[in-house]
Amino acid sequence: MREQRALLTLTLHTDEPVELGDFVGAFTSLANEFDRFVGAEYPDARSDPKMYVKEVRHGSIEADIFTGIQAITPIAMASIDQIMLLEDFVKRWGERFKAILTGSYSKDELQSSSELKDWADTAKAIASDPIASHSLEAAYFEDGKREIRASFKFTAPEARTALQNIEDRKKALAKPDHHAHERVLMIFTRSDVNDADVGKSSGERVKIEELSDKSLSIMYGSEVAEARIKHEIRDADENVYKKGFVVDVIVKLRSGKPIAYSITNVHDVLDLPD
Repeated sequence: MREQRALLTLTLHTDEPVELGDFVGAFTSLANEFDRFVGAEYPDARSDPKMYVKEVRHGSIEADIFTGIQAITPIAMASIDQIMLLEDFVKRWGERFKAILTGSYSKDELQSSSELKDWADTAKAIASDPIASHSLEAAYFEDGKREIRASFKFTAPEARTALQNIEDRKKALAKPDHHAHERVLMIFTRSDVNDADVGKSSGERVKIEELSDKSLSIMYGSEVAEARIKHEIRDADENVYKKGFVVDVIVKLRSGKPIAYSITNVHDVLDLPD
């Protein structure tokens, strides 16, 4: 093992045995978050964390994590103060956990399923234990003495709250958002003469270049809008694919990406140039 004067120490204080998969998850989630941190803050460096179980005794599992920081060039490596890096990581890691615990993170954070899984794995190891706790420390060794430079600890009740908030976040990301747009040009790529219930997918597809370069499904947000469009499909002399519809739409989003349009109003119908 290469000597490293600064390291992270993960300690699980438990009253009940920890399932092996949950313990491994607590470590791998921490390693993944550390990789994200290094990649964002130190683009000229990379990490290769290794965990060594230091002590297992009744009520406690302690593991040292050697971060394996490497830099692309010797100059870049010389500019990295490892203990400051680890101090900063522990502080930010703790702040992010507290944000999950209180729901105070911004809407732009915690967007990816892999990141949400890592934070869930962080909490699982102690969540079912009535009195357990999870602690992370950044430690520095000088002349054989261990000095703790930063630490963060959370308890089993906090872990359960965090898991519930993570589950709520997953549901929120899976639920379509809604963005309204007025007077956009819509062109049919697939039509249907049959009626559709308001708020239900019609089976038709359209393209609105202002909003997406893809053809998306539509639904009708009002009976009036549906009647106007169906008239053009069924009764008008011109082919509907040669017409443009100036409409108000609500864009249905999932994870920030358009998945469907709800047409709420039709302002005009235009003949498209050949």
